Amino acid sequence: MPGGFYLEGKTQKLSLESLLDRLEELEAKIDGIKTQTDKLAGELPIIGSSMEDWQIAEADVVSIGAAGVRYKLHSLVVFIDNLVGPAITIRMFMQKSGTEVKVYDQSFDATSDPLGLWLVNGTVEIDNVLRITLQSNNPADNGKTVDYRYLVEAM
Repeated sequence: MPGGFYLEGKTQKLSLESLLDRLEELEAKIDGIKTQTDKLAGELPIIGSSMEDWQIAEADVVSIGAAGVRYKLHSLVVFIDNLVGPAITIRMFMQKSGTEVKVYDQSFDATSDPLGLWLVNGTVEIDNVLRITLQSNNPADNGKTVDYRYLVEAM
């Protein structure tokens, strides 16, 4: 008989409607789980470069994120292999209560430090723009390219 069935050993007829309703609920939950697990794959790494007059003034290397958008920043590497200055200063800034504040400030020597600087190696939550700057003390670094790569995951 359509819309019903009998279980072996039972004489009571059961409706398929409640079973179908439950299956629809489970499908919705499975879709939600799939959406969350798909995010775990992260996005493709962002690879880029900036060319500035690094010695004349502190300049932006890259800005990561957007106002009101949450990300997990898993990795950020800045490459100073094209620079020669013994004092390469890298700073990071982020928003706090509507004001940009410095959250990182460190100097490196392009002649002796690693040429790839792993500035973020782990997970950092950002919910606004994270701005990375660089300044050199050597005029030979003006007009040079600074490469970077980073990996984010949408939250």
